[in-house]
Amino acid sequence: MLTVYGCPNTRSTRVVWALEEAGADYEYVRIDLRAGAGWKPEYLALNSGGKVPTLVDNGFVLTESAAICTYIGDRFPESKLTPPVGSRERASYNRWCYFALSELEQPLWTIAKHQFALPKQRRVPAVLDTARWEFAVAATILADGLGSHDFIIDQSFSAADIVIGHTLAWARVYELPLERDNLRAYDARLRERPALARAKQRERAETNLKD
Repeated sequence: MLTVYGCPNTRSTRVVWALEEAGADYEYVRIDLRAGAGWKPEYLALNSGGKVPTLVDNGFVLTESAAICTYIGDRFPESKLTPPVGSRERASYNRWCYFALSELEQPLWTIAKHQFALPKQRRVPAVLDTARWEFAVAATILADGLGSHDFIIDQSFSAADIVIGHTLAWARVYELPLERDNLRAYDARLRERPALARAKQRERAETNLKD
């Protein structure tokens, strides 16, 4: 049995989305980060960063959302969430996952940190405009890479689209516009995935059960 430790409206949604796309059976354990549950000793024993998501698969513990999504794709090859190892498509998949984390998400996380996540004395409001500009630059690169394709790896939906799609959703929270038509269409296409709707519902349901 796979177990996901997560919290709604965080990167754990990526993992639950991937599991729903794969049709996997899994348990969801809510970690209420806002109540400090991430820093409890029993959770720190799984994830020393005190963050979500964390995946446990028969004693194997894995953190970092993109790594978990890739693991899910490889563990459930029939889902086709990850291209075959050693293929050019896999290299492109890796490229866009790394890009999403290092370029597309990074300025959004900077905004989050300097608006609410960091202690007040550590926040630097002056960096926010630069972070918004950085996101616009990264979004343009993403739009160029997407071109006329439906998904980032040609026409095949993959876990890279999950990571990117969740990041674009984060951008909407901060009201950062997607300037290119193809990127807006891509964003809308990902939002319509039934598995994403199921993932959000699963996280909400598990949260309500424990409130």
